[in-house]
Amino acid sequence: MTHDLDDRMHFAIDLARRAGELGLKYFRDLDNLTVESKGHQDLVSEGDREVELFIRAAIAEAYPQDGIVGEEHAAVTGKTDHVWVIDPIDGTANFVRGIPAWCVVIACATNGETVVGVIHEPSTDETFYARRGGGAFVNGKPIKASNAASLTEGSVGTGLSNRASTKNVVVLLTLILAEGGVFYRNASGALMLAYAASGRLLGYVEEHMNAWDCLAGMLLVEEAGGTVLKADPKTVIGKGTRVITGGKNIFPRLQLLCETAFGFTR
Repeated sequence: MTHDLDDRMHFAIDLARRAGELGLKYFRDLDNLTVESKGHQDLVSEGDREVELFIRAAIAEAYPQDGIVGEEHAAVTGKTDHVWVIDPIDGTANFVRGIPAWCVVIACATNGETVVGVIHEPSTDETFYARRGGGAFVNGKPIKASNAASLTEGSVGTGLSNRASTKNVVVLLTLILAEGGVFYRNASGALMLAYAASGRLLGYVEEHMNAWDCLAGMLLVEEAGGTVLKADPKTVIGKGTRVITGGKNIFPRLQLLCETAFGFTR
């Protein structure tokens, strides 16, 4: 099993990097990029669609029996317990405006549990990756989630989407600021999860994320020694999940603030 997961991880690392190179070609030629709106603050580009097709084709060739779920194209039902969950360009709003904060996200889940996660940021040439039980790394170097115990010691990554109330986000930000904390948002949830895994952020929280945006990053945080709010393996791929992640010491406080802001109880 471990050997299989290593193979899948190395396949995903290589694929994410190749997909990133393709994404960069579109990024460097924005004047000719076709962009459409899928809804409020929700964009899709020709780059998103073409990069996803590239990733899907590679997966179909290497693992033809596996399922595939992606943001821009219809799901493929597999014949195994493995499902690849992909976001070709997370941070499209940045991508189409020339802001170099976007990434390629590839995760592999087995029966709803993430076993491989890769997040590649082409603009910095950083590749964050993990397999379950194997630790987390960036470009070959081990990463660790933050040891901080107080919100005053760093920034908390925060996200929002049109699937959750903006009022709740405002409450959360107010609570973070009241404790002497700082919030950080770069419009790429997957990238901020990678930053939480590597200790650059204290943690990352969002009321709702789709599976393709969060599965890889949540595994990274876990394998980097952090704590995550467990997603329901039965529903996470189809319906997404609430995301609360952070270093072990700060996680309980982040969870408490999110319970207050998002209006839920354990």
